[in-house]
Amino acid sequence: MGFSDPIADYLTRIRNGLTAKHRYVDLGWSKMKERLSEILKEEGLIDDYLVKKEGTKGVIRIYLKYTGRNAVLQGLKRVSKPGLRRYVTAEEIPQFFGGLGVPIISTSQGVLAGRDARQRGIGGELLCLVW
Repeated sequence: MGFSDPIADYLTRIRNGLTAKHRYVDLGWSKMKERLSEILKEEGLIDDYLVKKEGTKGVIRIYLKYTGRNAVLQGLKRVSKPGLRRYVTAEEIPQFFGGLGVPIISTSQGVLAGRDARQRGIGGELLCLVW
């Protein structure tokens, strides 16, 4: 059975893992999920991620990051949904929590963090907000 929104599933599994204080969560692999994990790691919101591919199928393991008992990731919100897409220009990319929040944008140059997309002057589909 396929999912209608794999990005929402990705975010929900991470959110549930953080709530349950798990060390890691396992998800089905895709290029999009791998790139999202790469951005979260670059921004220091997760410890690491590991990809195990077997042919066309694979698993991505995301190691969650905690400071003491508190999770570093405090919130994940899906913005653009399959039923209602949300597109932004480079100037409209949101800044929130004093620049500590990370908008993730799907652009013509790939999936980028909001800061990178703004520096390149390109907009795209606002996938999610992470803080």
